[in-house]
Amino acid sequence: MTPGAHTTVKPGIAVSLAQAQAIVDRVVDGQTVAQVSELQGGAIGAIYEIGLTGDAPSLVLKVYPESLHWKMQKEVNVCALLSGRLSAPVPRVLLADDAKSIIGLNFVLMSKLGGVVLRVLEPTLADAELFSAYSQMGEALREIHEISMQSFGYIGPDGVWTPHASNRAYMSFQFDKKLTEFAAREGDPALGDRLRAVVHERAYLLDACPTAHLCHYDFHSGNILAERNDGSLRLSGVLDFEGAIAGDPLMDIAKALYYFTPEDEPKKVALLAGYGALDRGDWQETLDLYRLYATLELWCWMAQIGSREPLASLADDLRISANALS
Repeated sequence: MTPGAHTTVKPGIAVSLAQAQAIVDRVVDGQTVAQVSELQGGAIGAIYEIGLTGDAPSLVLKVYPESLHWKMQKEVNVCALLSGRLSAPVPRVLLADDAKSIIGLNFVLMSKLGGVVLRVLEPTLADAELFSAYSQMGEALREIHEISMQSFGYIGPDGVWTPHASNRAYMSFQFDKKLTEFAAREGDPALGDRLRAVVHERAYLLDACPTAHLCHYDFHSGNILAERNDGSLRLSGVLDFEGAIAGDPLMDIAKALYYFTPEDEPKKVALLAGYGALDRGDWQETLDLYRLYATLELWCWMAQIGSREPLASLADDLRISANALS
């Protein structure tokens, strides 16, 4: 998790027509709000579609919990950084408000991109369309990684939070923090020692990334929009930059592949084909190290929120990853 983060849920608020109208009035004149409906998606923010009368396109309202109010400015900054840089659109921020005068919480008002969430669309896709979609995802991920950052670290509201001069320094810090948390949350001490030893032995892999790059770090089909246009499937949006980091592109790829099952092998092949060559020695071993980190991160998060049931399975995954790196 991020510095200062708490166990939170999305804001459970009902945005009224009057509140939505007051927000829209700050951006455009003469548009009347017809309806407000909550949308699926967003791990932290509550997301609403604001429908307007006539032929005016809908807008999207994203509301942030008070404990993570700073994520508003982070997303504004990352969206600006990505504007015009990707082959697929990113939302255009029309208004960012931290005054809390309308709904009592930070929010952004954004353009609504076309298309359907790819995860929802997938069951209807032919094999060729599925390959195309994931290949385009790989292309978009490569484009994100083409943006260089000045230092390594987690991105906060005003740039990198606690900057690190090298990838090895950043990831050594992160591994130490998560392994310390693993022990504090009653993870298996022998496994914790084993993981520390493996990370120490393979730390040299972290030196192969000399420059920090923008990483989405939550890049999956739930954060991708797609639509059919002239008979072909095209990505129509990349969403949700709450977890963005400045880091090693291979770390982002490892996280993107993390939830793929053996049955998802065609998706993995397509995404990597679209991304292009991984021009680095020991890239597979480096992906394995980052997979270990992603599993450790998830174990700590589940323990933090009191979800104990997945912990044994995640611990088994950590042992498998440690063995693969030995």
